[in-house]
Amino acid sequence: VQLVESGGGSVQAGGSLSLSCATSGLEFAYAVGWFRAAPGKEREFVASVSWISGNTFYGDSVKGRFAISKNNAKKSVHLQMNSLKSGDTALYYCAARRGGGYSHSRSDWEYWGQGTLVSVSS
Repeated sequence: VQLVESGGGSVQAGGSLSLSCATSGLEFAYAVGWFRAAPGKEREFVASVSWISGNTFYGDSVKGRFAISKNNAKKSVHLQMNSLKSGDTALYYCAARRGGGYSHSRSDWEYWGQGTLVSVSS
């Protein structure tokens, strides 16, 4: 299984950025999601999508601002981030887990990308 993130970068507060995760090797029922790790903080659940059902889940801190979607043909996941705040600054990781259900616990996610940096200046 491989997960490759792209996107990210720097933006001023209130702006928007998007991230993409290209997947390979995932089969059957699974979920793909995003976590983030701010400097000195634990890795935090951001959002996920169940591949078969299409159900989406969000962390409380991003609800209403971020949107996750999937592209079945490209086997990729997109995270649209709007109304960004300085508190969104972090290294964002794409993750995947078998089963497809919801989990915000880092330990339940089996596969990880290398991460991509998002920096929001106030």
